[in-house]
Amino acid sequence: MSRATKINASLWTAQTLLALLFLFAGTMKFVMPAAEMAKQSPLPVGFLHFIGVCEVLGGLGMILPGLTRIRTGLTPLAAAGLLIIMIGAVVVTVATLPVSMAALPFVTGCLAAFVAYGRWRVAPLRNRNVDISSARLT
Repeated sequence: MSRATKINASLWTAQTLLALLFLFAGTMKFVMPAAEMAKQSPLPVGFLHFIGVCEVLGGLGMILPGLTRIRTGLTPLAAAGLLIIMIGAVVVTVATLPVSMAALPFVTGCLAAFVAYGRWRVAPLRNRNVDISSARLT
């Protein structure tokens, strides 16, 4: 297996894990009752809903551009956006809970940084080649 194939496989694995994680976390922010969310976080419920939307969109952005080969440049942007969310999660966790609880958002942020850099510089995805000269307009 070539180095490029290994890197691409590693990036796809990380993207899939992050997509599953953020789709789950974002969906839970809408399924969970507002009173329960308010007990678990010092942040306003409206802001948590906004973060949930960002997490779901980021999770979709990790997978869909690569699968469809449309706007593949959105994958590193989605990863960078999720990295920003994880930086905020680490800060809020350290401020409100024991520092050891910040390990999960920290590792998740590192994984998002790996995907952002990997898909931007190391192994970028390519858009699908479409030959518009042979396309017919009906």
